[in-house]
Amino acid sequence: VPSRRLACGDVEGRLETLFGRVRAIQGKSGRFDMLLCVGNFFGSTSEAEWTEYCTGAKKAPIPTYVLGANDQETMSYFPDISGCELAENITYLGRRGLYSGTSGLQIAYLSGTESQDEPAPAYSFSAKDVAELKTSLLSTPNFKGVDILLTSPWPRDVGTFANSTGEIHTKKCGSKLVSDLAACLKPRYHFAALEKAYYERLPYRNHTVLQESPQHVSRFIALADVGNTSKKKYLYAFSIVPMSSMDPAELVKQPQDVTENPYRKPWKEAQKTKAPLCAEEEPACQFFFDLNKHQGKKRPSDGEERGSSQPKQAKKPPQPKGPCWFCLASPEVEKHLVVSIGTHCYLALAKGGLLPDHVLILPIGHYQSVVDLSSEVLEEVTKYKSALKEFFRSKGKRYVLFERNYRSQHLQLQVIPVPLDHCTSEDIKESFIAQAQEQQIELLEIPEHSDITQVCDKISPVTY
Repeated sequence: VPSRRLACGDVEGRLETLFGRVRAIQGKSGRFDMLLCVGNFFGSTSEAEWTEYCTGAKKAPIPTYVLGANDQETMSYFPDISGCELAENITYLGRRGLYSGTSGLQIAYLSGTESQDEPAPAYSFSAKDVAELKTSLLSTPNFKGVDILLTSPWPRDVGTFANSTGEIHTKKCGSKLVSDLAACLKPRYHFAALEKAYYERLPYRNHTVLQESPQHVSRFIALADVGNTSKKKYLYAFSIVPMSSMDPAELVKQPQDVTENPYRKPWKEAQKTKAPLCAEEEPACQFFFDLNKHQGKKRPSDGEERGSSQPKQAKKPPQPKGPCWFCLASPEVEKHLVVSIGTHCYLALAKGGLLPDHVLILPIGHYQSVVDLSSEVLEEVTKYKSALKEFFRSKGKRYVLFERNYRSQHLQLQVIPVPLDHCTSEDIKESFIAQAQEQQIELLEIPEHSDITQVCDKISPVTY
């Protein structure tokens, strides 16, 4: 049976407003099992209202669980930083840990705001706190994730690949440590506050498509402050069945609007300890989508069929079936668009290009795809790519390169220049993923320096 929960943003001592609203909701919709409060539970004017609850003159209408202080001023309300009952029906969870209810619901929590200091102040958490919480939970047998995660700060970058966050800039606000925690704990619901804004993010997936088995999705919900004059949502009602009680197939169902995981940025993680990359040094990202995956064709593993460690041998390209617009020897080629001719490849302006300097790298011979190229043709493609990179950089640009290998008999590498100042590799990647999601296409990111031939075979229609 699903349990019914309420989650709340910054209370800031407005207990009468909060509990009045809870009573009204329960009167209309029936009883809820628990109220979870994130953000600042106490504020500068809490004392008078709080005294009535401390003395038992008033009682919370629902079991209420709160996070700890986010500043020195409200520390005095928390007599035991490891967690304790503050008043009847109001419990402070503690600095960090896991609360397991009688229903089997698992709630992970982290109190305070991020601190760079070790040890962190009593109202903050540090990298060490987060590492210890992760270790304690991830070490449990068959860990799949937690049902709920409670933090006061937003996770940094939660808006990546997502619906608009309004005026909240998630690349600048929030905590990177909370992002790291959410990425590891895979909460089905993650609640946060402190930004005085309501934001319900589209659900995001916790697995890499085509590489990992499907996992449950996560939902991030930020809540506004209680009684705010803008009438932003501060109370959120939801029903949840504990993960441990769910049918596995039901648990991993992917909703229509699921997005990529906002915290999974592998190359950025690898660069954490290094100096910031300048634009010229940014690693390339490559990814593809397979339009034929429903056929369930098994891709060859390393060493199968093609021997991935061996260089491709020289071979004669196949002959075109019918007229080809791109074989250089063909009468159909519009030679006035040709810019440069090498030994195995040539460079041409795109006919009807997206931009005036949109160019194509093409093999002189008739090859369908990059995965079909012989080693000497591939070597010359690489030289053209390097020359174009240098040329566009001199013009204050970088390029996006893609191949559309679908219903096309001759390889065309599309080279699209974009401004260096305005587009980072991550911006470009986000644009591709956002567009793919709009078109309901699943992308698979390929690790840097990996060989495309290890991922797709010659007969699969792919774009990469």
